[in-house]
Amino acid sequence: MAQNKKVSMQDIANRLNISKNAVSLALQNKPGVGDELRHKIVETAKALGYGPYGQKHNSGGAVLVLVPERIMSYEDNDHFQFFHDMIWGLEKSVRAKGWNAVITPIDAEMEAGLVLPRHCTEMTYKGIILFGIVERAYAKRVWELDVPLVMLDSYHRGLPCPVVATDNIEGAYEAVEFLIRSGHRNIGFIGPTNLTSSHEERWFGYWKAMTDNGLSIDPAQTTVKSVSFHHSAEEIRSLLDRLGHWPTAFFCSNDRIAYLLADELEKRGMRVPDDISIVGFDDLKAGAGHKLSLTTMRVEKLRMCDAAAELLLSLPGKSREMVRYYIRPTLVVRGSVR
Repeated sequence: MAQNKKVSMQDIANRLNISKNAVSLALQNKPGVGDELRHKIVETAKALGYGPYGQKHNSGGAVLVLVPERIMSYEDNDHFQFFHDMIWGLEKSVRAKGWNAVITPIDAEMEAGLVLPRHCTEMTYKGIILFGIVERAYAKRVWELDVPLVMLDSYHRGLPCPVVATDNIEGAYEAVEFLIRSGHRNIGFIGPTNLTSSHEERWFGYWKAMTDNGLSIDPAQTTVKSVSFHHSAEEIRSLLDRLGHWPTAFFCSNDRIAYLLADELEKRGMRVPDDISIVGFDDLKAGAGHKLSLTTMRVEKLRMCDAAAELLLSLPGKSREMVRYYIRPTLVVRGSVR
């Protein structure tokens, strides 16, 4: 890591290839620079430890938060808001503990080439929070660094380290049991279990709830694979097209899938919840014009952020123990279940 030294505004300007005056305006919160550039300047000041950003209660100074740009580029604004809340929740949680959170994007080219952000080698920091879904090879590249590491929201088996995640298994179990208590016995499942640990765990919670209640799972009423990070409308249509015997309810492993399913059912003249009940996961707000009042499991985002910050800052050194810190989601009952 880089050695500590006094950082000037010119250092920030040189890093961003902009004028020193622009840096001064941004750091004094004066007009004259756009919001995007102001954000970049402030983040660079944090990363370099400039002025007040270098004066910390702790000697470590900063925590790196590595975030794949992909999770901030969904076409729907709901996921953007979800991940935006998580990222700034992390910054708030880390700051509350006297440290700086340096939000560091990982673009597709970096991820494919296994290129680490230069912050990893050019600044002093306490450790890394790897947030969101990255390819296993890239996660391994970060995992191999000789620094404290916490993975947040997702993880890869075979890369043991502390992890903070929502309690997907128990949350899915509770969601499906709610459907069962509501009188449903024939319940389908939609979720890309082949892509992330979260969806895989939610499938297991669904399977466990069905099995514990003596209910069978019809493979024709489930789809557990997707070619992308979220199921598409085409994949949902394919499932509905091949249904012979329809379930009375579906558990969807996230809310985006639930909203897509509701749209497809409406096109077929079916009503939610009169004809089919739906439960989702995450508690995303419905898109503009969507009237579905979705029953879901709310992910407790701020509690997860607090737990990740607390866990990382409590590590005495590099830890690659398989520690799991699960935050239980909350059942939110609305109008999508008969």
